[in-house]
Amino acid sequence: MLEAEGQNWIHNLRIKWITLYLIRTIAISLAITILIAALGIYIFQLSAWLFAVVFPVILVISLFINPIWKTTDSDISRYINNQYPELEESADLLLKNPTELSMLQQLQRSKIETLLPSLPQPKEPVKKLYFGLAILAAGVLLSFGITKVPALKEEARAVTQQQRLNPVIKENILPEISDFSATVIPPAYTGKSTREQKQFSIKAETGAKINWKIETNVAIRKLKIIFNDKEINTLKPNSSASTGFSYTKTIDKAGFYQLELDGKKSDLYQIEVIPDLPVNIKITQPKQRTTIDIGQPQKFTLNATLNDDYGINDAFISATMASGKGEGISFTEKKLTFDTNFGNRKSISLTKQIDLKSLGMKPGDELYFFIKAMDNHGQSSRSDVYFVSIVDTTELMSLVGMTNGVNLVPEYFRSQRQIIIDTEKLLKEQSTIPADAFKNRSNNLGIDQKLLRLRYGQFLGEENETEIGGDHDDHDEHGDHKQTEEKFGDVTAIMDKYAHKHDIAEDATFFEPEMKAQLKAVLTEMWNSELRLRTYKPQEALPYEYKALRLLKDLQQKSRAYVAKTTVKTAALKPEKRLSGELDKITQPVQKMNFEQKELRNAHLKNTLALLESRKEGKKFTTEDKFLLSETEKYMIGSAADHPATYLSALTSLRKLSISNKLVVKDIDVAQLAIQKMLKLEFQKPLSQSSKPAASLYQNYFNNLNKTGK
Repeated sequence: MLEAEGQNWIHNLRIKWITLYLIRTIAISLAITILIAALGIYIFQLSAWLFAVVFPVILVISLFINPIWKTTDSDISRYINNQYPELEESADLLLKNPTELSMLQQLQRSKIETLLPSLPQPKEPVKKLYFGLAILAAGVLLSFGITKVPALKEEARAVTQQQRLNPVIKENILPEISDFSATVIPPAYTGKSTREQKQFSIKAETGAKINWKIETNVAIRKLKIIFNDKEINTLKPNSSASTGFSYTKTIDKAGFYQLELDGKKSDLYQIEVIPDLPVNIKITQPKQRTTIDIGQPQKFTLNATLNDDYGINDAFISATMASGKGEGISFTEKKLTFDTNFGNRKSISLTKQIDLKSLGMKPGDELYFFIKAMDNHGQSSRSDVYFVSIVDTTELMSLVGMTNGVNLVPEYFRSQRQIIIDTEKLLKEQSTIPADAFKNRSNNLGIDQKLLRLRYGQFLGEENETEIGGDHDDHDEHGDHKQTEEKFGDVTAIMDKYAHKHDIAEDATFFEPEMKAQLKAVLTEMWNSELRLRTYKPQEALPYEYKALRLLKDLQQKSRAYVAKTTVKTAALKPEKRLSGELDKITQPVQKMNFEQKELRNAHLKNTLALLESRKEGKKFTTEDKFLLSETEKYMIGSAADHPATYLSALTSLRKLSISNKLVVKDIDVAQLAIQKMLKLEFQKPLSQSSKPAASLYQNYFNNLNKTGK
């Protein structure tokens, strides 16, 4: 063997070792990535790009933890020394220069070189590779199982829904009934499939068709099905044996029913109806009242979320534009559609960009809109009304409406208008005047805005500049007054000595809280305007100036109020009926007096409560008592028909008490609880006072005087 063959054997083993370990690391990293991606995509609904991001990160971390590429030939030589005893711990001699070895080392090297071809390849790298591939296979299988989780969850949800629609309730069935089934056929618009149940209690969608099939173990002469103790239907047998019966009915409202076999009645069975709710509309953008100021784009984005229990058929925006003012207001209605396919989806998010200019709106116009949606059953619903207005700078700059009888701040409106006029004039002349003159005029406008802000601050108790946002420290007029002669009879001078005539900003009492809050907003806009004027940015100050003027003018008048702003829906007038003179459908008003009947009902219920309480000791009901129970049962039947889940069990207990010779306290408690719910709360009547209201006050005053005297 050549001298370099031993070294090449070790080097080739190192290359194979590193390659196998790299494949193992990639396989393990890929397995982890597949698991994380499956969890993120199918459980947490993340993007599929997660795989491309996670895999390199995990691979880099794995290689950093186990840097297999750093393995050297010396590491391999130490490994084969440990694995192969026949090399006599001399594998490192193969890596050294033969000229540097002693005679004994050269002999040992020659010996082990002859042994290398007969040595088997190490099994550890291959085992590690198989382990990595096994982890990859397990990761693929687990990820495949994770992809089935949403389907399993949907199936479990369907099973839960089925159990909710068909709850397992322990029912007492007549011994003559050998088999029973109820098939619930939901309306087509619900998209739900037909289901069959083995329970008498029914829970179905509004308008569902129920098909009962009853088999008996003996021939039945007459089988009746009774709904709400009022509607009685006799079932015809399916054959001459009179053991099979069927009946079909469409359920529109909740209630109860029972079977009667040859005069023998069953328990009461509940019928619960799942209502079809209208579309739920939620507008998330814009706000309910939006004002577009000068400099802002005259458009807005409408974002809304619609949800329905069975499916959404259509939705649109009903928009009304108002133009003009006073008696010259005109309205224009438009229908705006969404560029989407609803497809009877149960939930959908809608977005629409509404350009006010394309609708024909001008400054000063207002837009009132709401969303109207229809579900797949034809039910309609609508959202609240939302308002969007465009500020009219011309209207703001006018003096119309400034001469109202109540004029809280008349002398300052013109000042704010003048600042706006001067700012716009400065912007027009900016290109024709020197930069220093431009900055000087802008700064002067900032000073004017400051003075105006301070003057408005007086209305909020801010008497000087240092007091805005702070407290005053010096009140000489309330301390030791200077020794000055007072005019005899000068009420003002006398009040100055003892009264604090001005307010502070937080306790200003000039205005109501709502008006005071709007005045504070005016000061904020003026401050923003002043800041930009002082920093030579009049273009940026202009929107704040206009907003301050708009807020001030809004305090002075509310120009528009009309029916289009409300959500009241009124019936459309029929032109053919107007001025026809037909009065045959107009009748005299009739006032129904049901007070006595209501009082009689409450009296029966209260007497029944007292009777049931007195019979808890086991005393049997008399004939008069059973008559009272039968009257109470009539009232409870009506309540059970409207709310079977609440009153059906109580009605059953009350009937047991009426016909049974053995009283059960549990039935009495159930019936009493239901009767208490039926009785409406009576308001506490005012009681006459036993003594004069001030007597206790006089007595306390006298006692305190005695204590002081002591």
